[in-house]
Amino acid sequence: MPQSAPTPVPIPATDLSPGRPPLLSVSPGADPVRWAAGHRDALRAVIAEHGAVLVRGLGLRDPDRVGAVFRQLTDTLMTEREVFAPRRTYANGVYSSTAWPPNQPMCMHHESSYTLEFPGLMLFACLRAAEEGGATGVADAEAVLAALPPELTKRFERDGWLLTRSYSDEIGASIGEAFGTDDRTVVEAYCRAHAIDFAWRPDGSLHTRQRRSAVLRHPVTGRRCWFNQIAFLSEWTMDPEVREYLVDMYGGDVDRLPFTTRYGDGDPIGEDVVQTLNEVYEAHTVREPWRPGDLLLVDNIRSAHSREPFEGAREVVVGLADPVRRTGRDTKDEVHFV
Repeated sequence: MPQSAPTPVPIPATDLSPGRPPLLSVSPGADPVRWAAGHRDALRAVIAEHGAVLVRGLGLRDPDRVGAVFRQLTDTLMTEREVFAPRRTYANGVYSSTAWPPNQPMCMHHESSYTLEFPGLMLFACLRAAEEGGATGVADAEAVLAALPPELTKRFERDGWLLTRSYSDEIGASIGEAFGTDDRTVVEAYCRAHAIDFAWRPDGSLHTRQRRSAVLRHPVTGRRCWFNQIAFLSEWTMDPEVREYLVDMYGGDVDRLPFTTRYGDGDPIGEDVVQTLNEVYEAHTVREPWRPGDLLLVDNIRSAHSREPFEGAREVVVGLADPVRRTGRDTKDEVHFV
């Protein structure tokens, strides 16, 4: 006999303490997959209201169980494309966290905000917490937009932002890792279909440019959100020694860096602008140290997320879900769920 679907039940009280994401504690011993199925709608309501929720007590311990929980909480798990750094794939739409030096922060960003189709929901599950640091911070994108200097947001709203990338086998994601293939014909077809300008260099490396809007209206609330990776993928967010080394390596040609960002009209973005963006993000960041078994759900448009430096082993499983697609002009996009 097939099992009946779990009956939706009210969600436990959510802790809204200042300085950390909304926190929901689960009684020990609950089956995480069944609990997720029964509380899906209630969790979605919390995310819609607050932009994120941290669920503590599910006791998640392995990627297979995490994947099963992710599938209960989402309509669609996405295959990631255009990655900027490698991940391990556990199952379709279920990945390791991005390979990034543990002593370097991953500053605030919205996942895959440079793509035409990106996740509307991000899911994170902690299997092993770092000995020190490693929290995944969250920042409200509406509040960040409101706090940024008006003259800055006006320019980005008018011109959008430009991401330039250079793919090679030396640094950053390779062509195969980013596009799922090394076949030039397939890569070129993907770029044309996703509004990416591309050029092959004589050494076989690939250079791309893509212009995107910096502000989006949320497809459900209609509210304007600061939505991009202008600061995170900027040359000025790199460790100064790493930036200097890479610029020297490429003879001072910034466009040969693995990635960097510009204003949508092609003008360079100064270090002072990136510093301002990161300062505003930090002022609106809430965080809670990971505990093994935790689950964090983040509305990828309403909320940016980050990863703090850490020491010791850390294992976080990531899901990209509920795809959203851009439509309209590249600096005045509208978005809708696919």
